[in-house]
Amino acid sequence: MSREKGIPISRRERIALHRRAFLKASAHGFGAAALGSLLGGEALGADSLLDKPHHQPKAKRVIYLFQSGGPSQLDLFDPKPGLDKLAGKQLPDSIRGDQRITTMTSGQKTLPVLPAQYRFRPHGKSGLQLSDQLPRLGKVADELCLVRSMHTEAINHDPAITFFQTGSQLAGRPSIGSWLAYGLGALNRDLPSYVVLTSRGGASDAQPLYSRLWDSGFLPSEHSGVKFRNTGDPVYYLSNPPGIDGPLRRDMLDDLAGLNRRRHGVVGDPEIEARIAQYELAFRMQSSVPELSDISGEPEKVLELYGPSVRKPGSFARNCLLARRLAERDVRFIQLFHMGWDQHFKLAQDLPRQCSDTDQATAGLITDLKRRGLLDDTLIVWGGEFGRTVYAQAPEKKLGRDHHPRCFTTMLAGAGVKKGHAHGSTDDFCYNIAEDPVHVHDLNATILHLLGIDHEKLTFKYQGRQYRLTDVHGELVRGILA
Repeated sequence: MSREKGIPISRRERIALHRRAFLKASAHGFGAAALGSLLGGEALGADSLLDKPHHQPKAKRVIYLFQSGGPSQLDLFDPKPGLDKLAGKQLPDSIRGDQRITTMTSGQKTLPVLPAQYRFRPHGKSGLQLSDQLPRLGKVADELCLVRSMHTEAINHDPAITFFQTGSQLAGRPSIGSWLAYGLGALNRDLPSYVVLTSRGGASDAQPLYSRLWDSGFLPSEHSGVKFRNTGDPVYYLSNPPGIDGPLRRDMLDDLAGLNRRRHGVVGDPEIEARIAQYELAFRMQSSVPELSDISGEPEKVLELYGPSVRKPGSFARNCLLARRLAERDVRFIQLFHMGWDQHFKLAQDLPRQCSDTDQATAGLITDLKRRGLLDDTLIVWGGEFGRTVYAQAPEKKLGRDHHPRCFTTMLAGAGVKKGHAHGSTDDFCYNIAEDPVHVHDLNATILHLLGIDHEKLTFKYQGRQYRLTDVHGELVRGILA
């Protein structure tokens, strides 16, 4: 190559030109801050906040299968056969009390009882009851721990999902995966400690997701979740652009790191060091991520565990298989978001589709982990942001259920939790908690506990106060601990 006047461009100048082009593209694409959220995860050469866990951990990692939209506990996990004889009758005022309901049903003339649409059967040696819509999970029922007495504070999707992720209904606080990355650090220097995968189910409606749900908030940006894309490169800028090879990119990063260190020496901003670490991780991910994402070497019998859609990139089944591969490579926190559980209408059509998307893949993941000896130190969490109402929404049209924060079910399996166990109970209408309530803060405190963290001691000082995932709340759910 040559300049306009025919003077050759040196290798160093060529690096500078490519750097300017890269930074310009970044500025018009996702910018430096967003790049940090995509590539963050491990601070190269930095120790975790904790020198050692607060206590002996039961779990080494977490696979969190978040079911966005609010699965119906009444139709899937919490059998109420007595409701069959009350079908179509008005929900008693004594059951509802003064509880808030959404504007989507508050204007209805009636709130008619809608019993479970599917039969429940006992499974395994434990006799754990599950819906007929979850036959594959029924085969691994003796590995499951159902918390049937979950409750939350938010009644609408976005604040409720945000609350589960961050411990606050308001956006801006660190996600649970970020807290773990901050406290425990990365186990694999070539992969982020916190990875996010997303999928959309076959239902007709799905709530959107926002990248702030896996953001580090006021924690250093290197602890943000890294979202893997469903098409193209799993991470932006993973592949070298035309004309750039590995050694040249290495030189570019070295020069950029030198500039950043000089700037850090002037202003002392810790985010500069975080940015250096993120670029370095991105470079290492050029080798680790393509190998991770390539499932062509998986045996056919393994693929069959997850179901036929495992061959489709971006499906829940494919993401479950990737979750197992990430777990094998010691990624600390693996979070799958599966959209489509918001069945206000067409419950009879959409709920089976969602179950078809998730049932076999979830059971396959549990089975696969167990066969490989990974379930003993992996905690699996499955659940949404709230439950669904016992009364029907739009009873005169295509039946559905409204949002219900007062009681719902979260499912766990693996490290540190009881097997074939159901914790807590709800009333005969599946409307209120009868025994052993479990708040979102309690669940998060227990997840941290299983990883060796005292939730009251993992804190970060911001704007003059010490923050933590569980705010000033949270109690261990000792009844589910093995």
